[in-house]
Amino acid sequence: MFKYSQKGISVFAVLDRRRAKLNGLYPVKIEVIDHRRQKYYPVGIDLSQTEWESIETGGVSVAIRRVVEESLMRVIGEVSRLVARDRFSFTRLDAGLGRPSGCTLNILLERAAEEFRLAGRANSFYIYRNILHGVEKFAGRPVCLSSVTPEWLYGCERFWIAGGKNATTVNIYMRGIRNVFNRAVSQGLVEADASPFRKDGYHIPKYTCRKLALDIGQIRKIAEFKGDAELEMWRDLWLFSYLCNGINFRDMLYLRYRNVVGGEIWYVRSKTCRCSRPKVIKAVITDRMRQIIGNIGNPYDGNPDTFIFKFAADGEDEFGIALNVRSVVNRCNIALGCIAFRLGIPKFTTYSARHSFASILQRHGVDVSYISECLGHSSISVTESYLAGFGRDDREKNAVFLMDFECEGNKADAIYSTML
Repeated sequence: MFKYSQKGISVFAVLDRRRAKLNGLYPVKIEVIDHRRQKYYPVGIDLSQTEWESIETGGVSVAIRRVVEESLMRVIGEVSRLVARDRFSFTRLDAGLGRPSGCTLNILLERAAEEFRLAGRANSFYIYRNILHGVEKFAGRPVCLSSVTPEWLYGCERFWIAGGKNATTVNIYMRGIRNVFNRAVSQGLVEADASPFRKDGYHIPKYTCRKLALDIGQIRKIAEFKGDAELEMWRDLWLFSYLCNGINFRDMLYLRYRNVVGGEIWYVRSKTCRCSRPKVIKAVITDRMRQIIGNIGNPYDGNPDTFIFKFAADGEDEFGIALNVRSVVNRCNIALGCIAFRLGIPKFTTYSARHSFASILQRHGVDVSYISECLGHSSISVTESYLAGFGRDDREKNAVFLMDFECEGNKADAIYSTML
């Protein structure tokens, strides 16, 4: 019984004779064909072959014929609506017919995490796993997509903030939820105008500008700190990160001696190594950095693949690396908290080294574009457009400021102005 065809999509009422039921009858279904892909929607009626052949001649009751026609017209109406908007997919058709796909926010986040796991992207995997845990802590399981409204998201945001999450973490979590929702829209699981992230919907909070940078006086106290060997080791790791262009611990712990080039450390951030043209970051090795390598690093044995520090090992996959870095960072942060308490300065963490590096140079009047290059901010297109690269002389001149504990206030500005 042919009823509809438009843009390669056809709709029929058919007797599905692929398998008879126990009563010997066959189910009546609405068949939808989309360019040779087909799907059946049960009507809820079973007929024999003879009854089906006589349905148009009145051989069956009017009630049965009406049920088949109403089911057919309902499917045709929904298909026509989607085709007219050039939005047809079986997923959207299921949603329009009130047939849930069984997909929930929990499942979408699990799928995203699994995709990152299979791709070896450990940090992204852990982020999406944490988002899932945060969602389930707020709303349990399952969380239907239709229940995720702007009001639901604002409630989730308040719950996370009340639980101790800062705005930066909430921003990361909400962007993850938005990403899976955007994919759900593209797959037809959710209509674009029903997404809670639509223009008039939920707005993700911006990053907070937390004060993470230390001033030069506080860094001097850290550099001169005296304690037991273990505390000084963690202090030296932090100080090396600060002096090495604010290198993050993931990149620092896995530096090899082949990264040492002509008295500098050259490396590519693991975060951007998948880019088509990753930027090589170059940091001058200062005397204090050499001292740190000598104190807590591996001695150079002539093998360029030897790790500079003792925390890394060959043969680790991305998940092993991520777990190792987390372990080292956690232990280091505990030690840094102890050092801060003893020195009477604000609590600082491993990430403070990066902020402090940028802040100290900025306070000494160093050009922002130079700082951007040192940090490897290749995603800042405005900065990238006019960066022509800086020579070693620039790096050596600016490296002086990182341990310039004598220069303060106007005196520091005067010294820098004379260098220009």
